[in-house]
Amino acid sequence: MPSVLLVLAVLCTGLYAGYLLAFHSGVMPALRDVGDAQFTQVMRLINKKVPGPVFLLLFLGAVGLPAASLAVAEDGRTGAEQALVVAALACSAVGHLVTAAGNVPLNNALEAAGSDDVRASRTAFESRWNTLHRVRTLLAVVAFALLAVVAA
Repeated sequence: MPSVLLVLAVLCTGLYAGYLLAFHSGVMPALRDVGDAQFTQVMRLINKKVPGPVFLLLFLGAVGLPAASLAVAEDGRTGAEQALVVAALACSAVGHLVTAAGNVPLNNALEAAGSDDVRASRTAFESRWNTLHRVRTLLAVVAFALLAVVAA
């Protein structure tokens, strides 16, 4: 069972990291080139659509599955491998804290700002959100790499 949970943790964390990386390398650079009104409109729509079932499954699985693989009896893993799973879990947990404490409040502030001054809304949002997104993307990629090393 620990091996199955580890494989599921690798898959889920990898898909989550890939999702964040695609957003970082494709969506945000594309939005950088649009006007303020389009930027705020699209980000508001994205913020409503993203927390759907697939995203939530990946988001929760990136923490839950590594934790579950640690909670069940070891399947011949060395202490070093267990430590790598713990480190991956820590990366995922910190990334989720960045999301909850940083990105989500910025999303909510962008939504609450309305359409009065889209330039000011974008200015207050974009740079900080991108910085936090880079941090959580890096943490997710590291978590995936650590889990993949253990599973290999």
